[in-house]
Amino acid sequence: MNSSAKASPWWTPSVHADRRPFLIGRNAIQAALRGFFAREDFIEVDTSVLQISPGNEAHLHAFATEALTTDGQKAPFYLHTSPEFACKKLLAAGEERISCFAHVYRNRERGPLHHPEFTMLEWYRAGESYESLMMDCVRILALAAETVKTGKLVYRGAESDPFAGPERISVAEAFERHAGIDLLASVAADGSTDRDYLATELKRVGMRVADDDGWADLFSRVLVEKIEPRLGFGRITILDEYPISEAALARPSARDPRVAERFELYACGVELANGFGELTNAAEQRRRFEIEMAEKARVYGETYPIDEDFLAALSLMPEASGIALGFDRLAMLATGASRIDQVLWAPVAEVGR
Repeated sequence: MNSSAKASPWWTPSVHADRRPFLIGRNAIQAALRGFFAREDFIEVDTSVLQISPGNEAHLHAFATEALTTDGQKAPFYLHTSPEFACKKLLAAGEERISCFAHVYRNRERGPLHHPEFTMLEWYRAGESYESLMMDCVRILALAAETVKTGKLVYRGAESDPFAGPERISVAEAFERHAGIDLLASVAADGSTDRDYLATELKRVGMRVADDDGWADLFSRVLVEKIEPRLGFGRITILDEYPISEAALARPSARDPRVAERFELYACGVELANGFGELTNAAEQRRRFEIEMAEKARVYGETYPIDEDFLAALSLMPEASGIALGFDRLAMLATGASRIDQVLWAPVAEVGR
């Protein structure tokens, strides 16, 4: 076959026939997870896609649009990158256990593991520790595998046993083990970071450092190149205790103020979920958002507005833990699909195709 030939559309009967087993598996897993949350006394909620702010993380890119008022005035809106702000407002309103299957939208993202529109499964537990979310994840991955009658999660030849006990490792331990770098030596007690120290460490272990790299750039390079490719093989990995500067929506750890109650879940080298002990201090949240937006302006020359309504709701929000799981990725790994578009019933058209 000519490698430059255009692939048949997803709606071509033969292509759909190949994809259909993955899609049926996706539906079965979604139904099973809805049952799981119902048994755990969660209320399933549905949030608005249109938001004043799409989120305030420096490296997330949103789709922008605008609304017209009744008198024709224009008002900017964004398609949300997560239902997080709306879900936390519901916690402020008095809900205690909520779950949400939300279509979310992220620009500049497309590939085997990324899609401009995808499904995020989020759930929140008021008054419970973020360790409870880790236990949820273990049970959810096992349930997904049971539902499609498989004993393993797979991706590109790699396997992970969802029924084995998870590995739990801190980010600092992972940096030491997989890169030979003392990460927390570059983080002060107040959470501020030492870019020059971390740059020296990267050079020492033979990694690339550019003159305009900030501390966050260097952190991400080590994470992507040295650590993530080694997580979740054989059994799932819980990567815990991110530096406070890499956890804009998480509260500081009571054990060490340099790190936050944030963890990510990995299987077969694929990130599946991102969980927090939620930050409820509005002033601190504003400060972190402003730092994130300053970094976004530096790197991309743009910023997103801060949702003042969200910050106001934090004053009523109880202590809580919350998590976002990439549902399509979980469906991929459980059904054996090799690309995210194989588990999407109607993928977004590709620009330029």
